[in-house]
Amino acid sequence: MLSLFLTHLQGYKRDAIKSPIFITLEVICELILPLVMAEIVDVAIPAGDLGYICKMGGLMLVLSLIAMACGVLSAKYSTFASQGFGANLRQCLFDKVQEFSFSDIDRFSSASLITRMTNDVNAMTMMLNMGLRMLVRAPVMLIAALAISISINPRLAIVLFIVIPLMMLAIGILMKICTRLFEVMQKKIDGLNNTLQENLIAIRVVKSYVRENHERKKFQGANDLFTKTGLAAVLRIVLMQPILTLGISITTVVVLYNGGHMVLAGELGVGELQTILNYIFQILFSVLMVAMALLQVVRAQASADRVFEVLDTNSDITDGPRAPLPAVGADGAPFVPAPGEEDHYLPRPQGRVEFQDVSFKYQAGGTGEDVLHHIDLTVEPGEFVAVVGGTGTGKSTLVNLIPRFYDVSGGQVLLDGVNVKEYPLEELRGRIGMVLQNNVLFSGTIRENLLWGSEDATEEEMIQAAKDAQAYDFVMSFPDGFDTYLEQGGVNVSGGQKQRLCIARAMLRHPAVLILDDSTSAVDSTTEGLIRESFKKNLKGTTVIIIA
Repeated sequence: MLSLFLTHLQGYKRDAIKSPIFITLEVICELILPLVMAEIVDVAIPAGDLGYICKMGGLMLVLSLIAMACGVLSAKYSTFASQGFGANLRQCLFDKVQEFSFSDIDRFSSASLITRMTNDVNAMTMMLNMGLRMLVRAPVMLIAALAISISINPRLAIVLFIVIPLMMLAIGILMKICTRLFEVMQKKIDGLNNTLQENLIAIRVVKSYVRENHERKKFQGANDLFTKTGLAAVLRIVLMQPILTLGISITTVVVLYNGGHMVLAGELGVGELQTILNYIFQILFSVLMVAMALLQVVRAQASADRVFEVLDTNSDITDGPRAPLPAVGADGAPFVPAPGEEDHYLPRPQGRVEFQDVSFKYQAGGTGEDVLHHIDLTVEPGEFVAVVGGTGTGKSTLVNLIPRFYDVSGGQVLLDGVNVKEYPLEELRGRIGMVLQNNVLFSGTIRENLLWGSEDATEEEMIQAAKDAQAYDFVMSFPDGFDTYLEQGGVNVSGGQKQRLCIARAMLRHPAVLILDDSTSAVDSTTEGLIRESFKKNLKGTTVIIIA
């Protein structure tokens, strides 16, 4: 976990160093205060020296102000460091998820990934914030106060060598129990988020079928499981308070009893006894702070394990070795690979798709059964092909293998004569326009959504793509036209309008291969015919594969 913190503290390491320095200065000031107080009680007051009392009182005031300033600065820098760490870690997790294949996302689930990027990262951020202060302050206070107490009166301080180990043993046992409970609790949060996410995404279906009560019971079940696990952890943490209180009470009684006899015998001053009591309280409260900080560490460790699981996942789908073929060479003439270097470059986009003895199963390398069995298929450039079959026969799976959303279990898929595994992913998917079965639009304007297809497209190209997809007329019927704002998921347009916008977005890319996965199901037959006609007219040379 330490390496994770060091890696993602980039840009905030100075803040992470400043915070412990200032908290150490604060502790030093607080440790000097009881000694000054003892000087006032044992020396200044018996002597009746008002000037010395004021002088020592002024020193206490200055030390208090310095301690307060150092405490504020320590809190400031620890907050900067912890929040910066959290921001870096969330960004790193998000970047990692962008590299995941569909199978990686299926394995983790979107709800779990959201929990890891929010709840788990927050737990680690809180731990770092506390660790930079409490895990420095408490040990320094404990060791220094213990040393000073021994120097004042070893006979009274020796009781701490009995009480502290017993308290730490009890706390250690509780922490071991809580570690497992925290891990279970994070998994229950995953389940809770999954139930909530599923309900919010499908809220229209829930209301259509009047299943609100069913969903309430379902959420209540997940919520109760999380609550039960959380209570189990908290109830064990609560046991710390009486254990520590008992330790403090016993220590105080023992010190007062023995110290009182020493004061009466003239072996110890009243101020010294008061000072030792102050240090004992600081020592035992330091043990409490260490315990609470270590509990936060335990919870953060459970979260860190889940974060590491994401960061350590290497996607099974990675870039291939070949490079795109340059348009021109250094001399300005069309580029021609040198003899023997042809296999280093990809061919020009043509749109030829081949499946050679392709088999596929979702549990790659596992015991799952093949979804596709020994498929042989060739689609020539510019052909218009429909893949027709019943539900669940693997149509979508088949086309998902072309852009490598999944990798084949056997055989190979070729694009323009080259195995798709040899393509850099950006180049491969840049040659393919795809309208998925679930049409997805993002919050933003229609223009912004269409430019996903080609961010460098001109206004004329965007308008033409909208016309080809039979989307132009309804877009212009909106008061803001292409600047009409779409809500998340495109909920403020109809299903058919959403499909046409997704088709326009794919056409704007001018791909070598256009794949439409049941993407005209919400469009009337006349409009569908016009869309297909536009393919023949404006996408000449593009290979079109339609799932129906």
